[in-house]
Amino acid sequence: MNGRDASGGVWREIHGKGGPGHTIVGDVRACYGLYSPQLGDRRDIFVYLPPGYAGGGGPYPVIYMQDGQNLFDQAIAYAGEWRVDETLESLAAEGVAAIVVGVANGGARRLEEYNAYAGQGGAYLDFLVDTVKPLIDQSFRTRPERGATGILGSSMGGLIALHAFFSRPRVFGLAGALSHWMWIAGRIDPAQVCGFVAGSEYAPGRLYLDIGDRECVDATLTGLALAPEQLVVETRRLRDALLAKGYAEGRDFKYLEIAGGGHGEGDWAARLAAVFRFLLGAG
Repeated sequence: MNGRDASGGVWREIHGKGGPGHTIVGDVRACYGLYSPQLGDRRDIFVYLPPGYAGGGGPYPVIYMQDGQNLFDQAIAYAGEWRVDETLESLAAEGVAAIVVGVANGGARRLEEYNAYAGQGGAYLDFLVDTVKPLIDQSFRTRPERGATGILGSSMGGLIALHAFFSRPRVFGLAGALSHWMWIAGRIDPAQVCGFVAGSEYAPGRLYLDIGDRECVDATLTGLALAPEQLVVETRRLRDALLAKGYAEGRDFKYLEIAGGGHGEGDWAARLAAVFRFLLGAG
């Protein structure tokens, strides 16, 4: 399972895989402590390879995801698991396949790093584009073109995914924002996000956007207490900005309001199959 990529990084099995509490399914590998010159620290990178990979299949599209420690393994997740591996193992029977790259978040710096408007989001995206993506393309059988390269996240991770689609259009042609959280500099600022979308150059591709009607964000994280209906209204404004930009709902982007949908890893795991089907052109 171990293997050295062209740039010297080592891909290993997840520490403790197969032990008590670990929930990994399929082929998931890790590069521990990848240095980020853009952020000035080290990050763990997790990679899921689809079922056909070991048999020589591919090349495959690649989806880069925020909060990488929460994607594959309950034992290392800090807020629950997305079940990315279980979902894609199941979708393989439908012909839906991709390499998924999970980038661990910066802990206490998470909100800053996923904020490209008033934080370190630009440096984080530079890390993805200039350090992580070249490593992945050198290490695995990928399709490196923008139409097969996506970025996906939830809450603030969705905020940075949407920003990446418009600010790095030569790199990302697919993006998913689940429970998109427009929190900037201590306040909800949909006008700034929608203004950014309106002012950006039109970029072809596929976008997935959703919001639950039971979303509640922990006010201890942001100092804000928001009613779920307010989050729905603000996300509709973003949908309308995409429509005004010329994106066709159902063709270029998928927008869903999830009945009973909340703001947590279990909620996002339940939506994930629909996200992958749409972004990868299967639904």
